[in-house]
Amino acid sequence: MKFTILDAFSINLGDLSWDPISELCDFHPYDRTESHQISDHITGCDGFFVSKCSITRQIMEACPTLKFIGVTATGYDNVDIQAAKDLGIAVCNVPAYSTEAVAQHAFALILELSNRAGSYNESIQRGKWYETKDFTFIEDPLTLLDGKSLGIIGYGNIGKRVARIGEAFGMKINIYSQNKKAAMESDFLTLHCPLTTENKGFVNTNFINQMKDGAILINTARGALINEPDLADALKRGKLAAAAVDVLSCEPPKMPNPLIGLPNCILTPHIAWMPKETRQKVIDICAANLQSWMEGGKLNRIV
Repeated sequence: MKFTILDAFSINLGDLSWDPISELCDFHPYDRTESHQISDHITGCDGFFVSKCSITRQIMEACPTLKFIGVTATGYDNVDIQAAKDLGIAVCNVPAYSTEAVAQHAFALILELSNRAGSYNESIQRGKWYETKDFTFIEDPLTLLDGKSLGIIGYGNIGKRVARIGEAFGMKINIYSQNKKAAMESDFLTLHCPLTTENKGFVNTNFINQMKDGAILINTARGALINEPDLADALKRGKLAAAAVDVLSCEPPKMPNPLIGLPNCILTPHIAWMPKETRQKVIDICAANLQSWMEGGKLNRIV
C-alpha cells in the first residue's frame, strides 16, 4: 500500500526515523506541501498523514484510491470529517501526545517571566556583570511563585498537568470552569482550551478588563483564542504586567503583528509540543493507528 505525509518537516527534523511507518507500507514523505500541491502529492495513495494542510471534500473526491487519513496531531479541524465519513475514508488522530511537553513549556514561560533567566544572561553576555560594584546586580524584579494564584482555562489533560506543576511550586490553583471569578482574579492566567467558533477571540478587551490588574497571561493553546490588538493594548497601558505566548492567530505571522516587539510580551514559535521525545511519540502512534486500520481495528479513529 502506498502512503505519504504532506508536512513532515515539523515531525522529523532529520533526528528521527520513519521506520515504524515505512515498515508497514510504501512510504514517501514530503517535507512541505503547498495547497495547490496536495492533490498531486496524494494521487495514487491509499492514505496519507497530515498536520496543517487543509483537506477538503474536493481533495478527497479527487483521489479515488484514498482510504485513510492520519492526522499527526490531536486537533483535526483541518480535515472535512463529514466528507471523509460520506466517502468511507478512515480518519485517525494522535490524542494527548503533547500533554507533558505543553505543560512544561507553559511553565518555562511562567518561569522566564518570574525569574528572567534569559534576560539576565543577555545582560551578562553584554558585559554588565564585569561593570558592577557588588557581587550581584538587579535589573529586572524577580517574582516568587509560592503563594501566587494560577487560573487555568481548559481543564483537560494539559490543564490538569499544569495544575499539578503549579501546586508543586506552592501556587493556588483556580479552575475557570469551577470558579470563574477566582480564575479571572488570579496572578497568572493560562489558556489550555481548544479553539471553537464560539470562543474565537474571547480574550478581548472586555475579558482582559475582568482580570486582575497587573496579571500575567500565558497561551500555549491556540493563537486565535486571543484578540491580539486588544492584548497589545492591555500590555501597553499596563492593565496586564506581561504576556507569554507560543501561538499566534496567523502562523507564520504577518507583518506587523501587534504583539511582536512589545517589551513585556514573550513569544516562542509554536514549539511547546516539539521535544524530540514527543515527536517520536507522534510517529509511533501514527504507525500504531495505521497498523490497527490495516488489521480492521479502530485505534484512535475519528470516523
